[in-house]
Amino acid sequence: MTDLNYHHLRYFWAVAHDGNLTRTAERLNLSQSALSAQIKQLEGRIGQALFERRGRALHLTEAGRIALDHADTIFAAGEELLDTLRETARPARALRVGALSTLSRNFQLSFLEPVLGRDDVEVILRSGSAAELYAALNALNLDVLLTNTPPPRDAITPYLTQKLADQTVGLFGRADRVSGTATLEDLVAQHPLILPTRDTLIRDAFDTLLRRVGAVPKIAAEVDDMAMIRLLARQGTGLAVVPPIVVQDELARGELRQAAMLDLHELFYAVTLDRRYPNPLLAELLDRADTRK
Repeated sequence: MTDLNYHHLRYFWAVAHDGNLTRTAERLNLSQSALSAQIKQLEGRIGQALFERRGRALHLTEAGRIALDHADTIFAAGEELLDTLRETARPARALRVGALSTLSRNFQLSFLEPVLGRDDVEVILRSGSAAELYAALNALNLDVLLTNTPPPRDAITPYLTQKLADQTVGLFGRADRVSGTATLEDLVAQHPLILPTRDTLIRDAFDTLLRRVGAVPKIAAEVDDMAMIRLLARQGTGLAVVPPIVVQDELARGELRQAAMLDLHELFYAVTLDRRYPNPLLAELLDRADTRK
């Protein structure tokens, strides 16, 4: 395609990443109609619709996803050319990662550790709700989404899901709360608990376990952030119900101790789209995760 208009391609690229025609037009100081016309010309030259409207939102078609993959490669190569000629040290490639805001920070760091600090990599880490992050993944604004809840699998769901880790959940607290051995029933009777909120799989499984053994908890706090659960446990507020990776640093320093391990598990997943041109940095991380299982 020798007569491809790269101005049109760049306008398409900007709208695809913004996900909003009006916002892109304002950012580029263009009228919305002029920007729309440029994209229509590109669609005419390619012979494929690149966007489809669903209500007020723009969504990429399959052809649009392929075009965006190519546009990402083209404009990244242009930036790399300029950086090379200017002898600057900008990262050659970005890795865009989304993680649920409630997900363990220690787990996120463990997953990203192989690329953190590399001169040729820029890690862009975004946290948010599942709805926000799946929307960003669908718009190709993320390369991968880290979650502890896999997406549904059906004929219209375009996600690829890889299990990264399986962590046994335990009870952890300060030394003044953890001494010797005790049954789950005794621990629940003697100590207040710091629990994940009721919309999490861990909490649902823990509540089921307590009902099975006939234990009634005294709840000190219900928290939707693993980092805050860790801090509350360090303050002595109660026993925290978490996977050990959440409190691994406190365990290593002796600030917290294990009171019991439970017959509960938290699974961690990487969710991606089935893309023609996936980010090669992501392949490195997923391959490493496979070897660590």
